[in-house]
Amino acid sequence: MSKLVNLITGLIGFGLFAVFIIGLSHSISTGFAGFMGGLPFMCIAIFVLALALYNLWEDTLGHKD
Repeated sequence: MSKLVNLITGLIGFGLFAVFIIGLSHSISTGFAGFMGGLPFMCIAIFVLALALYNLWEDTLGHKD
C-alpha cells in the first residue's frame, strides 16, 4: 500500500481505538470506582495510547532501512 493509504487508515484506526479507550477510562472513573479507583486504568490507558501512536508514526512516517 502507499504511504498515504497507510497514514489515512492508521489515523482512522487510532482514532477509533483512542475514542474507545478514553470512553472506557471515563466510564470507569465516573462510575462506581470513582476517580481514585479509575486512576490506575487511566495511567495504563495513556501509556497504551502513547505506544499505539508511536507505532503508527513508526509504520507510516518512520524511515525504514
